[in-house]
Amino acid sequence: MNPIAQVEGQFIDVDARYAIVIGRFNHHVVDTLVEGAVDSLVRHGVDEANITLIHVPGAWELPLAVKRVLKAGMADAVIALGAVIRGGTPHFEHIAGQCNSALNTLQLEFDTPIANGVLTVNTIDQAIERSGTKAGNKGTEAAMAAMEMVSLLRQLDMGIEMMEHAE
Repeated sequence: MNPIAQVEGQFIDVDARYAIVIGRFNHHVVDTLVEGAVDSLVRHGVDEANITLIHVPGAWELPLAVKRVLKAGMADAVIALGAVIRGGTPHFEHIAGQCNSALNTLQLEFDTPIANGVLTVNTIDQAIERSGTKAGNKGTEAAMAAMEMVSLLRQLDMGIEMMEHAE
């Protein structure tokens, strides 16, 4: 009986081109997300020359900038970082929902990982917790997801090539 084949991303050989697209709105929270993402990439062997930081006004503008990055072939993975904090109007739902939906669509359209590190929280305290205090750093988590997907897709591409050569 053959063992079940398993494929999963590793955190070795993850040096690739990463674009971190950053929404400046709520920068007091987002800056810490960026620090976490960059630190995580570098600690896992990504050359700083392979990291590009791209700043946009806020979460609403993230998808358009991400699309341009992908169209230009600038990155093997994108990390989208921002913070949308609920206010007293329905604006929150529109921004957060549209941003997340567009990022997912772009990931599939361009066949390139987009790690979503855009905080969508009810309060500033929740945002602070998720940017490096009690709840960890979601920028770090997004960078880890991006690296894991780069590794996984490389393995899958090698498997597809091996299957094609076997035919």
